[in-house]
Amino acid sequence: MSKTNEFQKLIREPGSFISPGAYDAMSARLIEEIGFKAIYATGAGISNAQLGWADVGLTSLKEVADIVARMTDVTTIPIVVDGDTGFGNAINVMRTVREFERAGVAAIQMEDQVSPKKCGHFNGKDVVSKGEMVGKIKAAVDTRHDENLAIIARTDALAVNGMEDALDRAHAYKEAGADIIFVEAPTTIEQLKQITSSLKGIPQVINLVEGGKTPLISLIEAEEIGFKIMLCANTVLRSAIKGITESLKILKAEGSQENVYNLICTWEERQSLFKLNQITAWEEKYSENKALPNR
Repeated sequence: MSKTNEFQKLIREPGSFISPGAYDAMSARLIEEIGFKAIYATGAGISNAQLGWADVGLTSLKEVADIVARMTDVTTIPIVVDGDTGFGNAINVMRTVREFERAGVAAIQMEDQVSPKKCGHFNGKDVVSKGEMVGKIKAAVDTRHDENLAIIARTDALAVNGMEDALDRAHAYKEAGADIIFVEAPTTIEQLKQITSSLKGIPQVINLVEGGKTPLISLIEAEEIGFKIMLCANTVLRSAIKGITESLKILKAEGSQENVYNLICTWEERQSLFKLNQITAWEEKYSENKALPNR
């Protein structure tokens, strides 16, 4: 089954699922190894990890596409890519869809913020007109080669114009052809319930950011409220930052690695994750003596 078909199956089957955020091939591989059903290629995480800057629209289409292609190359489960604003207008969106399809993603998320965008849980956001975003969604739908490539339409209008406009946009984006709807940064449980009840029957995303604007709930609670996909976009990156920081502090203070063992994976775990045994098997299979034909 293709990854796009697999993702569509996830959306159609009963139950909700968590999609943790990956920011490189290593974190994507770890997410699959642990047993999650889908990976979220987080725009914020890519900006933080690859550029060293906050999520304020600094990444380019090619940078994100190249990183996501590395993720898809080493994983077998569907990847949802954070496509920010589509990296421009409707014409830019057409190129964005082509680039991400070539990268092997199963779904593309686009938002209705103005460019340059900001993290959905930052203050000071602004949104384009509903009509402009509708045009972008239609361009994405018309451009995709694989009709099973899911288009996720995100609106940031709740923080800018209020709930009425956010829900109006959500319905318009679904009508324009979006497969999944994502109303970003609700701030109360009541707002979460209002969103899902208004958009009942449409697969929906909830984005849970530790310390962000949306109250943290469990997967069971998210499913009961009516969300299909629970994004935990920041968790992996922030746990990595914490672990690296603690290891470096010990190394700096003690001048020794003796007390970092409880903070790092074993040598064997590292080589297992990065498939050294598979590489060794390939080396043996394609070694000079093996490769030469019998004469």
